[in-house]
Amino acid sequence: MTGGMGREGGLFSDVWGALRHNRRAVFGLVVIALIVLCALLSPLLAPCDPDAISLRAAKEPPSAAHPLGTDLFGRDILSRLIYGARISLRVGVISQGLSLVIGIVLGALAGYFRGRVDDFVTFLINVFWSFPGLLFVLAFAAATRPSIEMVYVALALISWVGVARIVRGQFLSLREAEFVEAARATGAGSGRIIFRHILPNSLGPVIVVLSMGFAGAILAEASLSFLGLGAQPPTPSWGTMIDDGFRYIATKWWLAVFPGAAVTLAVVAFNLFGEGLNDALDPRLRANLTAWRLSKKRYR
Repeated sequence: MTGGMGREGGLFSDVWGALRHNRRAVFGLVVIALIVLCALLSPLLAPCDPDAISLRAAKEPPSAAHPLGTDLFGRDILSRLIYGARISLRVGVISQGLSLVIGIVLGALAGYFRGRVDDFVTFLINVFWSFPGLLFVLAFAAATRPSIEMVYVALALISWVGVARIVRGQFLSLREAEFVEAARATGAGSGRIIFRHILPNSLGPVIVVLSMGFAGAILAEASLSFLGLGAQPPTPSWGTMIDDGFRYIATKWWLAVFPGAAVTLAVVAFNLFGEGLNDALDPRLRANLTAWRLSKKRYR
């Protein structure tokens, strides 16, 4: 292991040990696991075909046949919610994956080489940072055809800035560290130093940003689909389901309440897990947890 990654017990065991004692983080992780299972096993878990239309059964309240009721076209809401998890997770994975690649590359180059490279990347960060996220996405949608692919790209273009800023700061603080100087002394090139020595020691804060970025991506996808700029019918999306049902909220509450609850639960879960991960990756909190464990063993 390089740098600070080789502590006794390993970083993973330290972080997992801290997470296990954070009930809110555990709750978030359990909910995330359930959402992932719904997305992966949706054909097995969904009681009905999510696109099966039955106008005779339209807008039926929750019942034994349809536990969460039916929508405007008689489609089973529970089945559409389960399949909708696929869209939400796909948007999160692809958009945050793209933002991770862009942010790490630009942030690493800026923090390591500094000078003109840093000035150029900082200029790009300031330009993208100055745009309100939703306004940027709406402008991007106006220039392209509304689709789920547009959502991937638009969210990646507004998400990479946070990753780049963190990676740049980490590289600026680590580029003069002893283990980096030792690598230079052995003749290691810039590429090896960046990706083999500095980057692995910079990923902790980035992981936290990505976990919370998933929450933002899910909420943004639902908002864009609600506005008709995301997933297009008949694709089951939580945002489009809310759009279909919100005008009936006073009389047919289940049409919008259940998909709204799904979005809320997913966003809260990712945020709680991200906050717990942030606490677990804080070296001071890990040191306090280690001291607490030692004190328990001492007085047993």
